[in-house]
Amino acid sequence: MSRAVPRSRKALALVAGAAALAAPLALAAPASGAEADPGAYTVTPLRFTVEADGRSCTVDADLYRPAGADAAHPAPAVLATNGFGGSKSDGSTAAIGKAFAERGYVGLVYSGLGFGKSGCPISLDAPETDGRAAARLVDFLAGTRAADDGTRVDFVTRDGAGDPRVGTIGGSYGGAVQLAAASVDPRIDALVPLITWNDLAYALAPNAADRATPGVFKWQWANGFYLIGEGQPLLSPSLDPSRINSLGCLHFVTDACDTVRLLNSGRYPAAESEEMLTYARSVSPVSYLDRITAPTLIVQGQSDSLFNLNEARATYDRLRERGVDTRMIWQSWGHSGGQKPGELDLADPEGSYVGQRVLAWFDRYLRKNAASDTGPAFAWYREGRSGYGTADRVPALSQKLYLSGDGKLVDNRTKVARGSRRYTNWLVPTSHSESSLAGMIGLPDPRPYDTPGTYLGWTSAPLTAPVDLVGAPRATLRVVSPAAERVQESGDAADKLVLFAKLYDVAPDGTKTLVNRLVAPVRVPDVTRPFTVELPGIVHRYETGHRLEFVVAASDTAYFGNRGVKPVTVVSAPESTGTLSLPLVEGRVG
Repeated sequence: MSRAVPRSRKALALVAGAAALAAPLALAAPASGAEADPGAYTVTPLRFTVEADGRSCTVDADLYRPAGADAAHPAPAVLATNGFGGSKSDGSTAAIGKAFAERGYVGLVYSGLGFGKSGCPISLDAPETDGRAAARLVDFLAGTRAADDGTRVDFVTRDGAGDPRVGTIGGSYGGAVQLAAASVDPRIDALVPLITWNDLAYALAPNAADRATPGVFKWQWANGFYLIGEGQPLLSPSLDPSRINSLGCLHFVTDACDTVRLLNSGRYPAAESEEMLTYARSVSPVSYLDRITAPTLIVQGQSDSLFNLNEARATYDRLRERGVDTRMIWQSWGHSGGQKPGELDLADPEGSYVGQRVLAWFDRYLRKNAASDTGPAFAWYREGRSGYGTADRVPALSQKLYLSGDGKLVDNRTKVARGSRRYTNWLVPTSHSESSLAGMIGLPDPRPYDTPGTYLGWTSAPLTAPVDLVGAPRATLRVVSPAAERVQESGDAADKLVLFAKLYDVAPDGTKTLVNRLVAPVRVPDVTRPFTVELPGIVHRYETGHRLEFVVAASDTAYFGNRGVKPVTVVSAPESTGTLSLPLVEGRVG
């Protein structure tokens, strides 16, 4: 039955989720006009049976109806679902329905397929499954279909027959599904995906040098989420039987299970690897962004080693190239933690920069307020400084540094000393960036470290003034590794050389900080040729007296590493040496 809920003042932070009673045939109409409490709303549980990619799936949802919304006074709608492992009832997902209902929007919040009390196996936000399921909920908001109990709505603003005014918002898994839905349903009017992916192949097995070559398995993140998915009976004891996959998986579609198994095997034969990359990308925005026309406000986290800032940048660039109104905000928090005071809080979105931007986005595209300022094209959180930085574009690479043979990072090729330096990997990891799930669940994590002899570093002179870096640094490298060269044509990508590039901040006392614990895993496409590495995007101020250190390491505890021992030599000379290019918005490295 419907339940009236007064406006809540409880703090509700919007974060990605980690962990039904049948509604009556007709919704009770709330008070309307001047008599209505402007912050009141009702919540009605509903169920829908939808057809998606040949499957019949049950969707468990809650409808949030704001006071005063009726056929004569319709309101635009906001559609949202949970992060991976969550449901419509977890605090972060329910917060969306509450927050927007309090502000006069109709909310429809549902448990994604394979989660909560919704049916069907987990299909990783595939457009033809999760996207189509979301589109059927848009039909309900349009008034053209009923819930399973016969409930219909006639109080959502429409742009035409069968076309409701609807926006979407949500984080992580609840972020990618918005893009999937918009790719199959052009009726969606505005998107706000938070901390989500562009390419699952890059996210789960990144190769920062060549996305066509299988990357380096991010085993902690991938297996953590795989176990959450397979452990759904513990999280939701009344599991819908349709979620059981009889083809070797418990709760994932078969292709998803096969991908995880291949990654865990440590073997990447050409044919199987190509199939893995094709599948992971087919369920990712990278494969269907060309079908999206809805204005999109992308919000990504600087502290996020699961879906780093490069994922958001790739989506942002592609949408803008096609003329879609797209803005991007890099906030502090992501899957790795990092939430700072004053960031997005749905109990008081007007009180935070990101919250104001979200409200303005929906005001412009759902309430059609042409005067609503949707903000600059790009904004970023500035640690320890007031407010967000803003710009009309993402900063470009603006300074090139050179890797000198004596271990220095110099600003002019003529300063490069001739020399060669060597490291070798061990059969166990010797460098640590993070324990991947620690930041998300608040556990302690050892400081990053590199074991001498298993990495090389190049360090700048102390800075004479602060330097602000905003974006993804890029390195060009050439390495010598006869052991890797002998086996790189074996037909198994796992035999190719693996290394990890990263950027430290070295304080005057020698203390080293790995910015947001981010690294760039590389499976070198061809060890006989130079290659370019795109490091994860970062936002960081290097203070006066600090030094930049660029490191190439043999391993990392959060990733699979080399198969066998493969010593690496890096040779430097003024006429031929590696480089590091930086996107700087203030200062220069001298």
